[in-house]
Amino acid sequence: MDSTLLQQTPLQPDPGIGSGQARTPLALKIFGALLVVGGALLIPEVVLVWLAVGQEFVKGSFSDESVLTIILSLVLTAAVCFAIVSSVILGIRLLRGKRRRARLLAESMAIALVVAFACDLMLFGINEGLWALGAAALVLVVAHVFVDPSLSDERELQRRLRLMETREEMEEGTLGLDKSGSGFIELDFFNLFWIFVIASVAGVVIESVYHVLVVDFGHYEDRAGLLWGPFSPIYGFGALLMTLALNRFHNAPIAVVFLVSAVIGGAFEYFVSWFMEYAFGAVAWDYTGTFLNINGRTNFMFMCMWGALGVVWVKLALPALLHTVNLIPWRWRYSITAVCAVLMIFNGVMTLVALDCWYSRLAGVAPDNALEQFCAEHFDNQWMENRFESMSINPDAAHRSS
Repeated sequence: MDSTLLQQTPLQPDPGIGSGQARTPLALKIFGALLVVGGALLIPEVVLVWLAVGQEFVKGSFSDESVLTIILSLVLTAAVCFAIVSSVILGIRLLRGKRRRARLLAESMAIALVVAFACDLMLFGINEGLWALGAAALVLVVAHVFVDPSLSDERELQRRLRLMETREEMEEGTLGLDKSGSGFIELDFFNLFWIFVIASVAGVVIESVYHVLVVDFGHYEDRAGLLWGPFSPIYGFGALLMTLALNRFHNAPIAVVFLVSAVIGGAFEYFVSWFMEYAFGAVAWDYTGTFLNINGRTNFMFMCMWGALGVVWVKLALPALLHTVNLIPWRWRYSITAVCAVLMIFNGVMTLVALDCWYSRLAGVAPDNALEQFCAEHFDNQWMENRFESMSINPDAAHRSS
């Protein structure tokens, strides 16, 4: 390594780096105070909801058909309660300057909010509470970058070493690898976001080719899963699950990778099918009558396909993807990622809104606000049928409580 660069970029010990307690910014302390106050104000409301649900159980006023609704309500309340308690704990830790474990709390809260979001959507469709949960999740994603001092320390080190180690890693194509050796790649937002995007595009290509060559030879069908762009989010989220589950086992035998991928892929496909039908009465695939199918939501053949995709993904695609992502110039990579993430989130939110409005129109509910009117004008039933050709919606098949 060039000694001149070392002289020009001295690496003096920085008190507080890695300490987890020093140099907590004032903005984070204010954020911590807001978490404590907001969480404390919401606790009584959650307690009242739990008491109301408990009374329903005591009275036995729910029918057999509503058991699943009660379960989802309990899960929703439990997830929100966990997020609230965690927010109070996280806020106290930030106020005390203890940031190292705060990252784990923020990640746990984010998972709880995702669970609450899914349950809320299935129970009530698009509503004000859903927007609140989504906003809270976005705040956590942003705060996650600043909560852990190791991240700010990393930015400082990157600034100091950008002419040395970082440039060498870029040239060698090793930027983003897990240097601890516990996994193949670093499971940071940057890597996971581009895994989701690239896998979503690849999923559309795979689905389209399979439909043209196998399902209905010569007939093209739009297999996209979002309003705009060639994205199939089920493959994007499936790739994320594969990566998170198999990152530590990238050197495992192919049979192990295949089996784990098949189970994860089949379970994920089953859950997505159930979720879409419960929330929107939507059916995008039905494997009823096929070999070893499970309620028509997944079957043996497609679980094997998930297994094969998992092997290809872990053994071949993931290294190639990491190399491709490293082609993004260092100076641009985070700004490009931030812009693309905002656009992708907007695309996903508008897709859920459009599906909810499509469901409402088929259920005979007239648009009653500006957003629903916008969807009725720009994403009417015919437009949605053409965009989501493989999907059909039957409001009677949904199980919303309202």
